Amino acid sequence: MKTQNVYAQAMDFARKGLDTILPPRCPITGESVDYQGAISASAWRYLNFITAPYCKKCGIPFSFNRQEEAENQGENGEICLRCMEKPPLYDCARACMIYDDMSRFLILGFKHGDKTYLARNFAPWMQNSGREFLSKTDAIIPVPLHRSRLRARRYNQAVILSAGLEKITGIRCYHDALIRTRATPSQGRLSTKERHKNVRKAFSVRRKYIDKLKGKNVVLMDDVYTTGATVNECTKALKTAGVKEVYVLTLARVVKDNL
Repeated sequence: MKTQNVYAQAMDFARKGLDTILPPRCPITGESVDYQGAISASAWRYLNFITAPYCKKCGIPFSFNRQEEAENQGENGEICLRCMEKPPLYDCARACMIYDDMSRFLILGFKHGDKTYLARNFAPWMQNSGREFLSKTDAIIPVPLHRSRLRARRYNQAVILSAGLEKITGIRCYHDALIRTRATPSQGRLSTKERHKNVRKAFSVRRKYIDKLKGKNVVLMDDVYTTGATVNECTKALKTAGVKEVYVLTLARVVKDNL
């Protein structure tokens, strides 16, 4: 513990020294900010945070017209048509922002540009978005990368997000509980149907975690929710291992249409 404290103090000292040499600037506007990765006050207007009304199941935001319809339908109207027709395997999903040009800029810098310091901002955003279920969450589990992709990228952005949330909530993160059992091609250019096929049976729970997770509620963390293919397969692996409820929490989500 003493060694960890000394290391933390050394890192803090190094960060302060770096900030003196290279004053921190907002990653969006370039304005001076208090710390590396902070978002300036003027940059907030560029970020589209997801707020109610949204589907109570998958978290997709509703349009104004869809909300009027939902109010007329009562409780069933709080669920989007896609979730009613084919309910996802997870129990609930929430995301901080709509995945658009600005959030993509931030996430790609974080994911591929070594701007891991941005997680300092992302963690409280995710805590706020997940407030409905974090109070009943027993563990945080990041979506894993295959070892070959991890070697190429050098870090898993979902693990960094999970560690940030663990730090501010105190909820235990099991960073290696899920394994990607086979390398899968990038999902980027695949259709929804191809994405689901691509990740089918690609995840499993490490044997040493099965007893720890049995009957527990977990938050499954990732950076972007696109079609739900990956988080559904992860949920399937977790529930097969005995997990009670799975809540999906992502930094952003793709919204192709406002159901």
